[in-house]
Amino acid sequence: MWSTDITYIKLERGFVYLAAIIDWHSKKILSWKLSNTMDVSLVTSVLNEALGLYPKPEIFNTDQSSQYTSKAHINILKKHNIKISMDGVGRATDNICIERFWRTIKYEEIYPNE
Repeated sequence: MWSTDITYIKLERGFVYLAAIIDWHSKKILSWKLSNTMDVSLVTSVLNEALGLYPKPEIFNTDQSSQYTSKAHINILKKHNIKISMDGVGRATDNICIERFWRTIKYEEIYPNE
């Protein structure tokens, strides 16, 4: 099973957005991208890169944001016969692997090195 999400990183003059895919078994980040826009191309490029580098997962978990419910993103998963799992609204714990990664990266790398 893989999970994905987008997190905001505050900069002096705005935000950048970090999207990543994590493997639930190994906890390895399979693909990631940083962008100044939080759009469908950010999440589809991360997904396509991971699928090009690793064997496909059986299940792919996301939240219900517009990027992950877009036709472009869902069509990639369907094309690869990957089961789609989406968190309940307001249930960040459903996607705990990637949420824990965000906490680690922010508190160990980003915030101390602003």
